[in-house]
Amino acid sequence: MDWLGELKGRYQDRCLPGEPLSRHTTFRLGGPAESLVFPVSQEEWAWLLAFVRRRGLPLTVLGHGANVIVSDIGLPGITACTLRMETCSISGTRVRSEAGASLDMVVSKAVDAGLGGMEKMSGIPGTVGGALWINAGAFGQETYEHLVSYSALDPEGRLVRRSKAETRFGYRRVEGVEGLVFLSAEWGLSPDDQGRLRQTREQTLRARAEKQPLEYPSAGSVFKRPPGDFASRLIDSCGLKGLTVGRAQVSPKHAGFIVNLGGATAADVMTLIEKVREAVRAKTGVALELEQIPLGFK
Repeated sequence: MDWLGELKGRYQDRCLPGEPLSRHTTFRLGGPAESLVFPVSQEEWAWLLAFVRRRGLPLTVLGHGANVIVSDIGLPGITACTLRMETCSISGTRVRSEAGASLDMVVSKAVDAGLGGMEKMSGIPGTVGGALWINAGAFGQETYEHLVSYSALDPEGRLVRRSKAETRFGYRRVEGVEGLVFLSAEWGLSPDDQGRLRQTREQTLRARAEKQPLEYPSAGSVFKRPPGDFASRLIDSCGLKGLTVGRAQVSPKHAGFIVNLGGATAADVMTLIEKVREAVRAKTGVALELEQIPLGFK
């Protein structure tokens, strides 16, 4: 692994060989990264993309590690984390954020500035980059609803800037982003009553705390919403709340979540996911589509 020395020389203490990814995912599970790095600029990302091309190494990009299931054997090659790129600024009605910023932090800043359009996304775990990847949303608001544009690097390290009009997106899907590393995004919001916005944010956060099992590690909603229905309702109707494999459990509080009771493995989670899908398909005929992204599985 002579490449590791070169990588360590570039990133110094921001290069962590063999780092357990359970420390970097909201599920609190997953094996080690062969090497975990934290780029801090567009230039460092461009260098890294050139490095993995030259060395023929696999590259995985993570933010907060939400909405992913990392395998127990970990991730080969390089895992790069966006969290050192977290600047967020507001100018007039425009909100601009780097990809590693917490989406909830961006929402909070917009609300405090009296700008409406993102307040119902309060409490969504994950970063701006992750939100751009899947068009994250909640309570009727989505990432791309008020997006102006995003910037990213393609696999060759070339800068890509795309407007909302140039992007095809829908419910939990965005086309044409495969292979991109998001750098930043800009939204155009509308002036609104700050008190009303803060009240909506507080109500949203309270609803999440009341309905979702935030007391346990999870990766958020496991399945996409099937047309005309809800995955949680279907799972509940099949009597699957509380179903457990190892230390992974279908939450008794919200059937759309699988939680880590402490010491769960990725294998536990994936086995439980398949049991839920099979039971729902057998009883209702609905094939639940996974929203979470498995990483490192063969």
